[in-house]
Amino acid sequence: MKAIVWSKTSCPYCVRAKALLTQRGYEIDERVIGNGFTKDQLLEEVPMARTVPQIFLDGEYIGGHDDLVKHFEKNVVKTSVQQQWDIVQK
Repeated sequence: MKAIVWSKTSCPYCVRAKALLTQRGYEIDERVIGNGFTKDQLLEEVPMARTVPQIFLDGEYIGGHDDLVKHFEKNVVKTSVQQQWDIVQK
């Protein structure tokens, strides 16, 4: 599993997003604006980006930190519902 994280060095939400991704087992390709990457390069990838982080998971655009948290929570709910259904079916 691979993640691309557009970030800045002094961004606490970037740090949180990277920690969450690491915890979930993602390999992170970090693209730090001002350290090898530019804001213009970010805007080529995400034209409406106004904040960082901007996150892609396995090629799918997720959004920022809060969007990442929601993405993982949504998947947990789906898994939980499926597990409950499997229990009922046994």
